[in-house]
This record gives sequence, C-alpha cells and structure tokens, in this order.
Amino acid sequence: MLKKSIFNLIFFSFLFYKEAFAANEGMPQLNPEFWISQIFWLTLVFGTLYVLLSKFILPKISNNLEARKSQIMENIEAAEKQKKESDQKIKDYEKIVSDARTDAKNIFNQAREKILRDINFKKESLEKDIDVEIKKAEDEILSLKKKSAEKINKIAIETSADLIKQIIGIEVNNSNISAIVEDTSKKNKDKYNDY
Repeated sequence: MLKKSIFNLIFFSFLFYKEAFAANEGMPQLNPEFWISQIFWLTLVFGTLYVLLSKFILPKISNNLEARKSQIMENIEAAEKQKKESDQKIKDYEKIVSDARTDAKNIFNQAREKILRDINFKKESLEKDIDVEIKKAEDEILSLKKKSAEKINKIAIETSADLIKQIIGIEVNNSNISAIVEDTSKKNKDKYNDY
C-alpha cells in the first residue's frame, strides 16, 4: 500500500511539474496544452479499435475457438468410441482364440481317445489271433505227439526187422517185432510224456 501511494505521488508530481515535460526541448506531445486533443484522438482511435475488435474480430476468433473446441470434442468422442470398439474387437478376438484353443484341445483329445481305442481294439484282435494261432500250434503239437508214437513204433518195427534180417539173415515176423516194440514203448511212455 505504501509503494502504491509513493508511485502515485511521483507520477502526479511529474504531471504538474513543467520542467519534467520535454515540451521545451522539442517534444510537444508532452505539453499540457495539447493534452485534450491527444485524449480525444486517443479515445477515438482506441474506441474504434475496441468496437472493431469486439464486433468483428473477437467474435470470429471466438467462433473459431468454439468450432475448434467442438471439433476437438467430436474427435475425442470419436476416438473414445473407436477405442471402445477396438477394445471390444480385442475381447472378441481373444474369445475366438480361446474358443479355438479349446476346440483344438477337444479335437486332439477326441483323436487321441479314438487312436487309443483303435490301438486297444487292434491289440485285443491281435491277442485273439495269437491265442488262436497258439491253440492251433498246441493242437498240432498234441496231434503230432499222439501220431508220433505210432510212427516211431512203425519205424522201430521196420528198422528192427531190417537189422535182424541183416544181422541174422532171416526175415522175422513183423507181429513179433511189433509186440516187443509196443511193450517197450509202453514201459517208456511215461518218460516221453514228460517232454
């Protein structure tokens, strides 16, 4: 407050102090005689400028500012709308990817289960075929085992008859030899059945 009153005192002292003005030294605009005309022209020029600015220029500027502001607001709204749409599209994309992963996993699991079923079915079928083949082989072995005793006896009879004929030179009756071979084979039958 003190500074303001000192400033006003100095300012007004310059106004009333004639030598403070430079009118005597070639600056007539500072001469108090011309102040009224200067104030008139100052008021007229600045009033005209004020009217021009307030009626023509400032409304255009404010209209431009309002138009820019509304355009910016529209752009912001459009950007927010596009952001929401892009967020929704991203969510939809993520859902599609998630669904595709789930579907792929389900398809993989179904294919795996089908393959396992097929493998198990083929394994069971192969095991049945192997069991059938083993049964056939066992039956053939049993059949050969049963027939082999007869064949062995027959071979033994023939071989014995030939040996006796070669050793003694006489042909022996096959019924005698077959009785001896059958008797021997009955005694040794238990030994052969173990194998």
